[in-house]
Amino acid sequence: MRKEPIGKLISLIHRHSQKTLNKRLAAYDLGGGGQHSFLKTILHKPGINQDQLTHDLKFDKATTARAVKQLEQAGYIRRIVNDQDRRSLSLYPTAKAEAFMPQLQSILDEHNDRLTRNLTEDEHLQLIALLRKVNLETEE
Repeated sequence: MRKEPIGKLISLIHRHSQKTLNKRLAAYDLGGGGQHSFLKTILHKPGINQDQLTHDLKFDKATTARAVKQLEQAGYIRRIVNDQDRRSLSLYPTAKAEAFMPQLQSILDEHNDRLTRNLTEDEHLQLIALLRKVNLETEE
């Protein structure tokens, strides 16, 4: 049996996954580029700045800036000048974002369930463990 490149499989799954999520989230003014990831992080860490957001999510600064701008335009977040560092902007979720969070989480949970529907519970847990192990190598 020929070995399939792991990176290729992960990339293929990611592209299909993003396409599906983008379609589901378009009705809520959440576009591509992982905006849902940015929004979830801001909801969980109100007051986070863009540099920390970039670091936490492992995106580049330009992608973060674009996502933050789009989330602000859609009314999901607001940027406020940081009192300790006037050059830095703190990011806060709006009431719209807080109200949407349960729906967003439901969409993401359904999506994950769909991705793993052909796996047993043990296979699902094993897949998570193996992907975490592989990810350790990418962080070096």
